[in-house]
Amino acid sequence: MTDKRLLIAVAVTEEGQISNHAGRAQRWQVFDVWPERPEPELIYTLELEESSVLHLWHTQTYPERHPLHFVDVAIVMTAGDGVIRRLGERGVQLVTTAELDPRVAVKAYLSDTLPEGPPHSEHTCGGEGHSHDHEDTAH
Repeated sequence: MTDKRLLIAVAVTEEGQISNHAGRAQRWQVFDVWPERPEPELIYTLELEESSVLHLWHTQTYPERHPLHFVDVAIVMTAGDGVIRRLGERGVQLVTTAELDPRVAVKAYLSDTLPEGPPHSEHTCGGEGHSHDHEDTAH
């Protein structure tokens, strides 16, 4: 599976499927992956307040450490370039996928067979407090 321990966060909906937008996801399942264990283990779920979703967090004047900054990999259906870049600056690899099942997605990521996610739609980025230009400001 992997040659080192990984923490992998997967954005999920209330129904338990992979969320369609990294920047707006409020719920993240975190899986612990160890080289000697055959199965990823779901160790906890992060529930973020609306003000702490990545879309808003990374556009703050002083975006201090976020709970997702401690994971190695984040998986979601779509993500904007800003979120991908900002997580990358904190050492988190964000990958997108068309897979809907979080556990299946983690296993596919580990076997390098994760299906690519659909293109990111800028129309889903809007919202209160989010009127910046995506080329100049991260989201």
